[in-house]
Amino acid sequence: MTQGRFIALEGGEGAGKSTQARLLAEALRARGLEVVTTREPGGTAGAEAIRALLLDGVEGDGGESWNPRAEALLFAAARSDHVHRLIRPALARGAWVICDRYLDSSRAYQGGGGGLSDADIATLHAIGSEGLLPDLTVLVEVTPTVAMQRLALRDTQGSDRIGGRDAAYHERVASAFASFATTEPARFARIDGDGSPLDTHALVLSALAPLLP
Repeated sequence: MTQGRFIALEGGEGAGKSTQARLLAEALRARGLEVVTTREPGGTAGAEAIRALLLDGVEGDGGESWNPRAEALLFAAARSDHVHRLIRPALARGAWVICDRYLDSSRAYQGGGGGLSDADIATLHAIGSEGLLPDLTVLVEVTPTVAMQRLALRDTQGSDRIGGRDAAYHERVASAFASFATTEPARFARIDGDGSPLDTHALVLSALAPLLP
């Protein structure tokens, strides 16, 4: 049986992760591999329900919804269901799992952006998802100018409650992602995402080459 692999795509708003997840899935399927594409928060019925709470907020709450710790707990709960019901079973049968965001988004957004400690987020992950990590985390990095151009085209109906936070918040998120990749180089492949989708896809495939059968 082909060994299952777990690949997470990470990055800030406008990095193009969803496009790269789709292109990567197509390339792997062309090699005859079973591929499961998924996202966080989400991926299962329970996790998608939590996603709606996180990104849309709760009616009548004045737009605040969740303090940073409550937000981190909700993300961890969604991830726990996702890992248990979708990711681990897919890996066990030999599929490749491509996930648009995973643990490092919690570390960057609720940690770097929201001020929670990395240790607290790691503890939540150890409890909720038994510490499962991807075989490789692909960090797609874009310059702020490119990100703004893409978001202007994408978010014509407005941003969700996390994507719509101020520039300082998203600067902290980007800095956190860069710090993770610098201090944990064995876990990350850093990809320049400023080019065209196909140019970026070629870089992603090159980074994955050691894992490909």
